[in-house]
Amino acid sequence: MRFCSIASGSSGNCIYVGSDNTHVLVDIGISGKKMETGLNSLELTGRDLDGILITHEHSDHIKGLGVISRKYGIPIYATAGTVDAMVRTNTLGKIPEGIFHEIQEDEPFMINDLKVNPFTIPHDAAQPVGYRLEHEGHSVGIATDLGKYNDYIIENLQGLDALLLEANHDIRMLQVGKYPYYLKQRILGDRGHLSNENAGRLLCRLLHDNLKAIFLGHLSRENNYEELAYETVCSEVTLGDNPYKSKDFRIQVAKRDFVSDVVTV
Repeated sequence: MRFCSIASGSSGNCIYVGSDNTHVLVDIGISGKKMETGLNSLELTGRDLDGILITHEHSDHIKGLGVISRKYGIPIYATAGTVDAMVRTNTLGKIPEGIFHEIQEDEPFMINDLKVNPFTIPHDAAQPVGYRLEHEGHSVGIATDLGKYNDYIIENLQGLDALLLEANHDIRMLQVGKYPYYLKQRILGDRGHLSNENAGRLLCRLLHDNLKAIFLGHLSRENNYEELAYETVCSEVTLGDNPYKSKDFRIQVAKRDFVSDVVTV
């Protein structure tokens, strides 16, 4: 099983997960050209894709979906609320008939030999989900666009081999930044985004001896920067109520414009 970030940030997100026989993307919030370039670096093309999993309908997660779906006819998996919201945005253009496959939270399904577990996330979208993907006893998780975390989310992210977790903003940078008040409140709210500190605290609840890689993703361009996200999360892990230090794990920031290291589990 292979796992990597093609792009991750408030301006666009696209994650690859695959086995030897199955290849899927989680979100296409980047241009089709950028997605193709990312796949090419993995020695794949759009024709190799077996499915596209959508977390929710915001543009930084679906920007390139219309172009790619028309070009390749790849099945798109999303909740009913997300499908409806995507269709109503009118930004995707004409989508091929029968391409949407509606999924339900907490109802696992298969894409060839990959098992996909969608789980509810608290975010200001129609019916958003995170994903846990499993293959031959190994699993990876993708959890971004979380206003908060709870026991249910922790349960869905337990025992992973690799994780991409949102570390969206530094609270102080956001509070003193140029965003209007309503937007600051939205980001800080229970259906907004996870701060660096809260990402670190959530991570403390998920650590175990066999967690091979942690990507910090969905960083805000205006209210965060890579070194700050990394240092804050590492500090929470090292000083947190857990038996580990941050150096015990492979923690890295998923880049906005570059394909990450490929993690094989």
